[in-house]
Order: sequence, then structure tokens, then C-alpha cells
Amino acid sequence: MKDIKKIKEDFIKESSQVETIQGLNELRVRYLGKKGIVTDGLRRLSELPREERPKFGKVLNELKRFIESEIKSLQQQLESEEAKKRVLSESIDITLPGRYIPPGKRHPVTQVLDEIVNTFVSMGFEVEEGPEVELDYYNFEALNIPKDHPAREMQDTFYVKPSSVDNDSTTESDIVLRTHTSPVQIRGMKKRTPPFRFIAPGKVYRCDADVSHTPMFHQVEGLMVGENITFSHLKGVLELFIHCLFGPETPVKFRPSYFPFTEPSTEVDIGCILCSGEGCRVCKGTGWLEVLGAGMVHPKVFEAVGYDTEKYQGFAFGMGVERLTMLKYKIDDIRLFFENDVRFLRQF
Repeated sequence: MKDIKKIKEDFIKESSQVETIQGLNELRVRYLGKKGIVTDGLRRLSELPREERPKFGKVLNELKRFIESEIKSLQQQLESEEAKKRVLSESIDITLPGRYIPPGKRHPVTQVLDEIVNTFVSMGFEVEEGPEVELDYYNFEALNIPKDHPAREMQDTFYVKPSSVDNDSTTESDIVLRTHTSPVQIRGMKKRTPPFRFIAPGKVYRCDADVSHTPMFHQVEGLMVGENITFSHLKGVLELFIHCLFGPETPVKFRPSYFPFTEPSTEVDIGCILCSGEGCRVCKGTGWLEVLGAGMVHPKVFEAVGYDTEKYQGFAFGMGVERLTMLKYKIDDIRLFFENDVRFLRQF
């Protein structure tokens, strides 16, 4: 009993001299470690007479709990003191007000993209997505753009080299970064049965770089297929969309054009929002600005997905989100969208 009392007195004396977490850990090991003083005492209880073991066991366990409690209290105290020293050593005035971090805003392209998607969703269109790295078949062949077709030159495609684990029959010219979101239309038609309507927003890639073009940009394409779908449906949907985006008084004009995957095809123009149709440098004196392309789906596209061309008709359309954003906010250089100048982005 005298030994146990001496152990407790020694611990109290030593603990009063501890000044660091490291010193406290050394004290813990000395008394409670595998070869510690208290642990050794508990292990040697078996050497005592049977009738004395409970008495000494109780006293040793009480000593162990006392030491554990004291060490825990000392640890909290030392950690608090070290934290205060750390703050003082870093010369931080905790009474100073914090630095204001202004809230972020959505990018203007994202804002317009969301507005486009919400407008078409309100008209009953679903949203479909697809891969940005595409097979040549979906990006060109199924859209009535066979190899060596002149329309391919307009898109200056990025071709992707296949990895060594790919099939040996896959060549570099079989894999592309999609040049439009039209491949999503093919994939969407293959898993649907008309009637349906959906849009396909996403990133696309072309080898262009100037004040009005970037190698990566965003497109939204749409498709509506069913029985007795006519060009009048196309005009109604696109006029409603343009009036939602640019205002109900915006004039709209449809003029003939050519796309390999639609027939007949049309370019859609709006009255110049800068000069109100009077003619300026932006609209090249015509009073009109091109905003998107559209047309009735070509029968060969329906044949590629196995649709009955005598039973089903449909229309498709596509637009560049950056171009619409430039027109909506009167921005004259597309590169501003990707320079990350906060002064520019804060305007929106």
C-alpha cells in the first residue's frame, strides 16, 4: 500500500512539471504504457496471496483511473495553451473584421444556356446528352455526310488517335471530338419510338479561333419527330423561342439554306438588335442577324435509324450558345467569355 501511495505522489509531482504535449505523452507511457509502472503492478497481482488480490486490485484500478483523468485534463490544458501561442506567434489580430468575399455569379454563357433549355422544356422537350468523343459514324455518316463530302471541310474536325487497347480495326479517322451535338439526335432516335421531342445541349469542337470563333463552344440542337409534322411546326416553335429569348417584338425571317441532314433547310435571322434593322457594321448593312439553322429531317437520316420515312416526319434545329449570348448582351469578341476577367464577368 505504501508503494501504491508513493506511485501516486510521484505522478502528481511529475505531472506538475509537464509543459508540452510531448512531455505528457512520455509521462503517459511511463505510468500506463505496456511496461508502465501501473500496468506492471496490475500484472504482478497474480504473485499475491489469493485473498489479498481483490484489495490491491481495487486500489490499483482506482490509481489507474485517477492517472487517466489527470492526463486527459492536462492534455486539454496544454493544447489550449499551444493554440494561444500559435496565434500570438503568427501575429494575427483576431479582433480585426474578416475580409469580404463577394458571392460568385453564373457565367453569361451558362445563364443563356439555362434560359434556352428552360424555354424548350416549357414547350415539352426532353433534354438528351451524349459523349463528346464520338465515332465518325454518329458525327457524320448517319447524318448523311459520307466520307469526302464537302460539308466535312466546313467543320475542320479534331481527330482522336485510339489507344493501344482498342480494336486494331479502329483508325484515327474513326474517332473525333464531336463537331456538333447532332450525334446525340442519332443516339436519341435509336432508343426511341416516335412521337417525341428533345433537345441536346453540350460542348462541341472545331478548329476555329478568332473574334467570333473558339475551338470549343456550346450548342443546343433540337429534334421533333412524329406523324404529320410540317414546316409550320418548325416555324411556330422557333418563333416562340426567339421571342422568349430576345423579346416579343423581335422580327424573325426564314431564308433557304443547305444542310446535308435536313431538306428543305433554312437559316433563321432576327432583326439586328444593335441598329433595330436600319443597317450597321455588325449586320453588314442588311438589318438582319443569323441566329440558327434548321430544317425538315432528311429521309436518309431516318433510314439510318430505321424509321419509316413514309410514316414519320420531323424537324431539327441547332444554335451556338456563345453567338446568342453575344447578341443578347451585345458582346463583340467571343474570346472574352474564356479570359476569366472578373471585371467582364461581373457585368452579368
